[in-house]
Amino acid sequence: MGVTIYDVARKANVSMATVSRVINGNTNVKPTTRQKVLDAINELGFRPNAVARGLASRKTTSVGVIIPDISNLFFAELARGIEDIATMYKYHIILSSSDQQQTKELDLLDNMLEKQVDGVIFMGSSVTDEHIEAFERASVPVILAATVDQSNVLPSVNINYQQAMQDAVAELVNQEIESIGFVTAPLNAQINEMKKQGYLEGLKEHNLELDETMIYAGDESYQSGMDAVKHFLNLVEPPKAIIASSDEMALGVIHGAQDQGIRIPEDLSVIGFDNTRLATMVRPTLTTVVQPMYDIGAVSMRLLTKLLRGESIEQEQVTLPHRIINRNSTKEK
Repeated sequence: MGVTIYDVARKANVSMATVSRVINGNTNVKPTTRQKVLDAINELGFRPNAVARGLASRKTTSVGVIIPDISNLFFAELARGIEDIATMYKYHIILSSSDQQQTKELDLLDNMLEKQVDGVIFMGSSVTDEHIEAFERASVPVILAATVDQSNVLPSVNINYQQAMQDAVAELVNQEIESIGFVTAPLNAQINEMKKQGYLEGLKEHNLELDETMIYAGDESYQSGMDAVKHFLNLVEPPKAIIASSDEMALGVIHGAQDQGIRIPEDLSVIGFDNTRLATMVRPTLTTVVQPMYDIGAVSMRLLTKLLRGESIEQEQVTLPHRIINRNSTKEK
């Protein structure tokens, strides 16, 4: 067995209550006694049990973070923003991937609550009634990051996804391009529905006729961007520009087009969404909607710390600004 608090108390010749007060930073201990306890802890190599301390204090200074896929650059950047602010406020994060499966998301939530986390930051494809019921049953605050709750019941941090996609359409129209294809992500996620609505509103705003063949259903992957190009090239009149609802699919579009001898942006303009590091790794570099992933993660964690510390909060549904950064996959205005 490892060294216990009892061993430390016996070594320092004090009570276990005194050892506990020293471990928890209680100032009501004589300096000489405190030093005896600290010397015993160092000599025995004692490590306090964080879970046991959490059960006693009802605080573990740990935060559960549930994300769809840690290997995805988008979510990795979000997680980094969360971690940096957590470290600043002396919290530790427990990170888990859910694979965008509702059953797994709910199981992970239960698992984190069993670990006595002080709060949870959740990122998922959608928020269902089952999610809301589970979050409301939780005894700790839950923050949504880059995840939309239509009921606005839960605190959240997002951008205006519909307006962002509408702005992407406007960007192409300003470049005198009116034939615009769109590669969607799976529409079971509310954010992707909002992006599609933004595309449709963008066409409507500029009096462009909707052609359903100009919409290709992707699955967030690079390959689906490649497949989208094949679909569009089979049309009688292929689009002059393509907007993809993620950078990874946009890269697939660029490479799929180049494989067919199509020049980017001379023959085809391409816009992505998210501004991940991939946007500057492709040639030509990718014009994309800048979604501030790191900031979304950082603001989500800061919002959670405010709730945990009882600080005042001006608004629980935070909308961060977006913008479009022009690179070489679109023509100059």
